[in-house]
Amino acid sequence: MEIKQIKYFLTVVEAGSIGKAAQKLDVGASAISQQISKLEQELSIRLLQRNAFGVTPTPAGLAFLKHSQLILRQINFAVDAAHSARLSGHVSLGFPPTIMALLGIPLMKLMSERYPDIRLEIVETLSGNLIQSINARQLDLAIIFTNEIDKQWSIEPLVREQMYLMARKEVLEEYGLAECIKSGIIQSQQIGDIPLVLPRQRHSLRKLLEHKIGQLNVVYEIDGLRLLMDSLIHLDLASVRPGSACLPEYQPQLELLKVVEPEIERINYLVSLAEEELSPAALAAKSAIRACVRELIQNQSWPCAENIF
Repeated sequence: MEIKQIKYFLTVVEAGSIGKAAQKLDVGASAISQQISKLEQELSIRLLQRNAFGVTPTPAGLAFLKHSQLILRQINFAVDAAHSARLSGHVSLGFPPTIMALLGIPLMKLMSERYPDIRLEIVETLSGNLIQSINARQLDLAIIFTNEIDKQWSIEPLVREQMYLMARKEVLEEYGLAECIKSGIIQSQQIGDIPLVLPRQRHSLRKLLEHKIGQLNVVYEIDGLRLLMDSLIHLDLASVRPGSACLPEYQPQLELLKVVEPEIERINYLVSLAEEELSPAALAAKSAIRACVRELIQNQSWPCAENIF
């Protein structure tokens, strides 16, 4: 039995006909008729008597009507109670720059719609700095790129991202990579001589690349996402980044070549205090983060990624 069926039944009885109820509810008459028929089948009893003038409740329908009105009244009370007891509180969140660029505004919008009384403190910094803040218990939630974290914390895989070589087309052609542009892939050993701009060595991405690829021709070290990506537009440089780093304003000007042999991927982890330590506000924010990530990936607004939760 569904609440919708009860509402339809009550409206039909009040209106005296399915047609008038359909107008009142702005629903097709056939849809109302089908739902009431399903309700009668589930209850194995006739609730409405159809006649030339409309419909009237049967004795069983009258009995059902009385209790249905009580049920809907209690549901309305429950909704009012939920609205009057909205979640409130303070939640501190930490995101790396690439994640902030994608997730920041969508998460703020979703939180303001769902939980307007929760106040967010959002910190943008490198994954390594976030780990320090996490271990110092200065954050409630964070997204980081390593699972090497204190065991007192809850950690779950969130997103898997593939690594891409990014550069302007003419830069890639200068280094004999025209075929790679056509295929959209590049072998890791072909990256060796290309001048790269990458984050500093303390950055988890830099450590991952040097572990997977080996020696790299790094000519600039830049941690800031915007400056790093702008350097690819204005200088003859390339970078190896997750697809999410190539924000919409950069995409028309850059080629992305998927790195293979080995294929390199990065896992984004959602970390938090242990579930039993999280406030209701923090639990709500954690749920909102998952919802935002899922929607961004489904809408292809988080390129070259897949959710793994």
